Amino acid sequence: MTDTFSPTSRAIFAKNVLAHVASLDADGGPNVTPVWVELDGDDIVINTALGRAKARNLAADSRVAVSLTDPDDPYVCIAVRGTVVGFTTEGADEVIDRFAKKYLNVDTYPMRREGEIRVTVKIHPDRISTQPA
Repeated sequence: MTDTFSPTSRAIFAKNVLAHVASLDADGGPNVTPVWVELDGDDIVINTALGRAKARNLAADSRVAVSLTDPDDPYVCIAVRGTVVGFTTEGADEVIDRFAKKYLNVDTYPMRREGEIRVTVKIHPDRISTQPA
C-alpha cells in the first residue's frame, strides 16, 4: 500500500523548500543531499546530473528517503520512504530549467557544467509521515 500527500503537504512542496534525499551507496552507507523538488501527482520529482553519487546510488538501488521542512514553520515536516519509479535523461534539461525558475526566478539553470547530462528522477512514496500528524 502506498500513501498519498495531503493538501497541506502539497502546499509545502509548492514552496521554495529544499528536500533532503537519502540514497544508499554501493557499500550500503547513507548519502544525503539537498535538492530542488516538485510533485507530479503523487510522485516526487528531483533532478541531478549523471556521474554524481546521488545519480549512481538511485540508479543502482531504488530505495530512497526524502524529507522536507516547511520554510515558514520549522515544526511542520514531511518524511517519505519511497521507491525510484523513473530515471531518465529525456526532458531533464527542461525540468532543471523549471526548477531554476521556481527556486532562482531565472529562465535557465545557471550552474550547468559543460558536458553535463541531467537526469530526472521520479520517486513514488511507499510511506509518508508528517509532523504534526
